[in-house]
Amino acid sequence: MRVINFNAGPAGLPLPALEAAREELIDFQKTGMSVMEHSHRGATYEAVHDEAIALFTELLAIPKSHGVTFVQGGASLQFGLIPMNFLPKGKSADYVVTGVWSEKAISEAKYLGEVRAAWAPPDGKFVRVPTQAELKLDPNAAYAHTTSNNTIYGTQFHTLPDTGAVPHVCDMSSDFMWRPIDVSKFAFIYAGAQKNIGPSGLVVVVANRDFIAKRRTDIPKIFQYQTHAENNSLYNTPNTWGIYLCRNVLRWMKSIGGLTALEVRNKEKAAVLYGAIDAAGGFYRCPVEPASRSVMNIVFRLPSEALEDKFVAEAKKANMVGLKGHRSAGGIRVSAYNAVSVEDIKALVSFMQTFSKANG
Repeated sequence: MRVINFNAGPAGLPLPALEAAREELIDFQKTGMSVMEHSHRGATYEAVHDEAIALFTELLAIPKSHGVTFVQGGASLQFGLIPMNFLPKGKSADYVVTGVWSEKAISEAKYLGEVRAAWAPPDGKFVRVPTQAELKLDPNAAYAHTTSNNTIYGTQFHTLPDTGAVPHVCDMSSDFMWRPIDVSKFAFIYAGAQKNIGPSGLVVVVANRDFIAKRRTDIPKIFQYQTHAENNSLYNTPNTWGIYLCRNVLRWMKSIGGLTALEVRNKEKAAVLYGAIDAAGGFYRCPVEPASRSVMNIVFRLPSEALEDKFVAEAKKANMVGLKGHRSAGGIRVSAYNAVSVEDIKALVSFMQTFSKANG
């Protein structure tokens, strides 16, 4: 029996995507071998590769000014590659610091050039994201970097900052494709696949073609995003299995109505769960300011750490896993990514109500 999976990443995948992979694992399209065994230069695999790109383009309504590229190394490698490509000597880059991952991003960029924090919480507590008025953006910056959703602390931009004429670079790893977005507003979007769109080991980049073409050329070609873009992400051997599974997830997204339908579903899940937290009379407490509450990662505390440990243990017995908060933040974290259903959240809420009555 499959569990209800609330892991923060690698996260649960839609069952239809996994079932399709199970059926094709040994013999892909009657070729006598797995898709993992096919040459990335062969027509059989390239059809999968091109379909995945086409589905991203369709679902996100990506304009011709932008393209989709697959890279490796997780979002953490991109923390270094982005300034390597786009932070020239004599320029600086802005970073909006809203959590652990944006802290790591700006820290890596400091090795490669001048950077500045356009905003960071004055008290050091990541309980909200900034308003547009609070941002101190440099109009001459090489780029401005944001993190759309903060997995650990459960905060999210519901309206992403306007960076004006400065190219907007955004780490969307933990909320990519939870709803429609206007891709044209971004110079560079990157997202690790393992939250919302596939397995770990794959990063999806959606970038303005002109922006990546103006990269620095004094770095090895393998580190230049332009190299991968102009070679259809086939400059070197890509993560073919990851791209195949991502293709399966995208097919599922399209089959249920695309990103518009997913937004409705995801907002319903968040409303049900936050509603239960707020109605619990203080037994459950969300530390995030309401306007910044994440739809993807819902965090809350119980009256004591002992009760939190008990909650996680008893939830596991009830077939729900992945609820322990990040080690740096503690508490409970419910990662309600696209593959989590409304029914899964309602099952959790029922458990929460039973638990609070027994332990309140």
